[in-house]
Amino acid sequence: MSTYTVGQQAACSKTITESDIVMFAGLSGDFNPVHIDKEYAQTTRFKERIAHGMLTSSLLSQLLGVHLPGKGSIYMEQSIRFKSPVFIGDTITAKATVQEFNEEKHVLTLLTECFNQNEKVVLTGTAKMMVPSEGGTV
Repeated sequence: MSTYTVGQQAACSKTITESDIVMFAGLSGDFNPVHIDKEYAQTTRFKERIAHGMLTSSLLSQLLGVHLPGKGSIYMEQSIRFKSPVFIGDTITAKATVQEFNEEKHVLTLLTECFNQNEKVVLTGTAKMMVPSEGGTV
């Protein structure tokens, strides 16, 4: 796809499981007890384990790499602001909205947001993606 329009959107969703958190801790090396220790997490302001912020933000990778802009695109930049915790069992929807397309440079700027099942914003930010040219390469 070589033409993008301001306001164009895509979304994908995932329910966060205990396995996701344990596997992400193993992959990232982040064994902060607020993520993996139920007893410890009960003593925090959240009262239960929370997902790693970067686990939540990783949903943007699927969204941008598969859906919008999709195949052949390359991540250039991402700002992230974590707004609310994500808990085991939360269904998170990642949404991207095109803000700007620089056709000459093949750079797409998108608003990136993640919402929980109650439509509460848990993450917001902006992404810049290099997108394929008409010939299909970046």
